[in-house]
Amino acid sequence: MTQTESPIFPVVPELRVITRDVHGVSRKQMSPNALRVLYRLREAGFGGYLVGGAVRDLLIGGEPKDFDIATDATPEQVKALFRNCRLIGRRFRLAHVVYGREIIEVATFRANGGDDDGDRQTDDGGRLLRDNIYGSIEDDAVRRDFTANALYYAIEDFSVRDYVGGYADVEARLLRLIGEPEARYREDPVRMLRAARLAAKLGFTIEAATAEPLPRLAPLLADASPARLFEETLKLFLSGHAVAGFEHLEAHGLLSALLPETAKALTSNKSGALRRMLVQGLRNTDARVANDEPVSPAFLFAVLLWPAYCRALAQLQAQGVHAVEAQRRAADRVTMHQVARTALPRRFSLPMQEIWLMQPRFSLRQRKRVFRLLAHPRFRAAIDFLELRLAASDSHADDVAFWREVQLQPAVAVAASEADDASEPEDDDAEAEAEADPDAAAAPRRRRRRRRS
Repeated sequence: MTQTESPIFPVVPELRVITRDVHGVSRKQMSPNALRVLYRLREAGFGGYLVGGAVRDLLIGGEPKDFDIATDATPEQVKALFRNCRLIGRRFRLAHVVYGREIIEVATFRANGGDDDGDRQTDDGGRLLRDNIYGSIEDDAVRRDFTANALYYAIEDFSVRDYVGGYADVEARLLRLIGEPEARYREDPVRMLRAARLAAKLGFTIEAATAEPLPRLAPLLADASPARLFEETLKLFLSGHAVAGFEHLEAHGLLSALLPETAKALTSNKSGALRRMLVQGLRNTDARVANDEPVSPAFLFAVLLWPAYCRALAQLQAQGVHAVEAQRRAADRVTMHQVARTALPRRFSLPMQEIWLMQPRFSLRQRKRVFRLLAHPRFRAAIDFLELRLAASDSHADDVAFWREVQLQPAVAVAASEADDASEPEDDDAEAEAEADPDAAAAPRRRRRRRRS
């Protein structure tokens, strides 16, 4: 049995050459630095091709962010050609050719190894741990993940080389795995999230056989590296297609594997209020990305995990835990559970918790508290989050209106609320009276009256 006829890769590569007059891709659309690398490889007697996402995106009229190259030169041979080259990676040995802020990634053609050896290693479940077996361009094509990513642009005749039917799939806007889908997902479970992300980004449909194993194999993500899952989560939700990505996670049974506590909370929230807020938050994120505005991972995870926080808070309060203590414990509990799944760094998890814990404080309008909140380093993010919560419930409308006015005319807005301030306690227990259930409509607060002497 040949490498390309293995059970995992029951694909026999068949070359189709798409000429320049058919595919319409021009070198003017490509990175000059990528072309420089391609021509240098060719001059040195090596084969070199623009490959993967760049070719795919150019074919559908997109603008690639990265230009990757595949070659028959080994990483060491590539390094010998470019002084501005460094070698990286153990699982996959790669060459990075650096031009200022742009990095051109150059990978040697890889083959599908048979038995594990020193350069290819899998675990008992079939998950790929190390893969540095080099081969031909045909070998390289069939071991890539999706057919749409196995297209090669050749500078010698400006053609696109297709070995696995990727060109037809791109034309049909179809995302199809190369090889046997279940085996490919077991080889790398994160590939399931990649399928959802690419389908969302490209507007492609996931081909039926490629989609079928996703709900069954989703639990395999629990064994994936938390660091990789965190990186893939950022790619999924910060690339401008967060809503579509979330919908793919839901549709293919992947949400409970990536955000298990949030999935449980959304299922138990029969009103759908939490889902409305989460989707609106992702919609806002997509708008910011489209406008080249910064998006904080801390705010993103505050949105993604808010349903889980609300559920944990309600459970603790049902057990009789004091409101302020319940808020802190709920935040810690949700963070701890999610960190075990995705390696959420503290530089993001701590601001995320601050955004949550500041929410009840927006109902307390004493002069000192108002100006203290205005000076808080997380105020801007927390007030944006408060406004986002209107998508779930309009019970916070008065607070949103007050704080909008405060930001415009702090002294006037605070003065207008001084009558209420006079009847509010000044101790920290006031925070315990703020909203008991962040998802429910808040009941009118009963004000404590000072006793007359």
